[in-house]
Amino acid sequence: MTILPGSPTEAPDRQDVGRPETRVIAIRASTVLSVLGITVLVGLILVLAYLAWQVLTWILVAIILASALNPAVETFQRRGVRRAYAASIVFVIAILSMTAVGFLILPPLVTQVSSFVEAVPDFIDDLTRGRGPLGWLQDDYQIVDRIRETIESQGPGGVLGLSLPVLDIVRSVVTAVVGVITIIFLTYFMLLEGPRMIQGGLGLLAPQTRVRYERVGNEIYKTISGYVTGNLLISLVAGVVSTAVLFGVGSDYAIALGLLVAILDLIPLAGATLAAIIVSTVVLIETDWVRGVIVAGFFLAYQQFENHVLQPLVYGRTVELSPLTVLLAVLIGAQLAGVLGALMAIPVVGTLLAISRELLHYRREAAIATPPGVDLRIDPPVGEE
Repeated sequence: MTILPGSPTEAPDRQDVGRPETRVIAIRASTVLSVLGITVLVGLILVLAYLAWQVLTWILVAIILASALNPAVETFQRRGVRRAYAASIVFVIAILSMTAVGFLILPPLVTQVSSFVEAVPDFIDDLTRGRGPLGWLQDDYQIVDRIRETIESQGPGGVLGLSLPVLDIVRSVVTAVVGVITIIFLTYFMLLEGPRMIQGGLGLLAPQTRVRYERVGNEIYKTISGYVTGNLLISLVAGVVSTAVLFGVGSDYAIALGLLVAILDLIPLAGATLAAIIVSTVVLIETDWVRGVIVAGFFLAYQQFENHVLQPLVYGRTVELSPLTVLLAVLIGAQLAGVLGALMAIPVVGTLLAISRELLHYRREAAIATPPGVDLRIDPPVGEE
């Protein structure tokens, strides 16, 4: 008789029946040291990421912008233009386009903002005397008296929850300017050298592993570029349509408010709602309650059109996230990094989703390669038992 591996060779002792099996797990010292080393390394990486959070944010923004501009660079490459020339052409076109838009919008924007600032005292006077569309706020809730008390106790910044000294404000402005310049140069060099660096890193991997990483990278690139391009296009449409409607209701600040709508609409979900509240309130104060209600109704209808028609049409299959996931991502991103975190939340979550899909795909392939429950033992020939 042939004894199969794992089969008992003799009957168990009666004293051992019912006794739990004792297993000894041996852990090598090298394993313990490896775990400790990995833990310390992860801790150091997290500490460095926390200390360099601002620089890492700039790098992430540059990656997103480079991913959005890269399709245009590849279009020039397909026409026979070298990568360096193509990246330079696209970069210069982007800068010139932004400059041209600035020159077109800036003069009327400055004029309208100045007019609004000059009209603010009249709005405040009407509010103080209980006149105008918002006069009931003073009559019923004494809102002006409460604002005055807040200014007397906390200063002007206390009204908006701001109490930064002048030095901190100057430092923030300088940091923002340095950040913009840094992001511009990082974006250009990523367009220029990014694909070469990526291919160099992939060349260090084994062929099978390289294919998997290339698949994940292409998925991430498609998600980021599709989201950035789509978000910019949707925000542009929102700004143009809002400006036209504001001109239609006779607002003197149509261009300034339309630009505000385009900027706030970049923030998923919450941005459009915030823009609707601000713009409708300004129109209500500036004109009358009828036109204020018309503008509010327009924003309500446009948000439905944007959410159910425009976004699915523009994004397509590039960003496959549910509205709940988008909302949670935006809230967490805003809590971690403010407005910039809210803007980057969707690309980051889309990247994590692409990585998780690849991990599940890899596990399924491994499970198919070694299906469970298969008995690999070879039966002995007949007559040799």
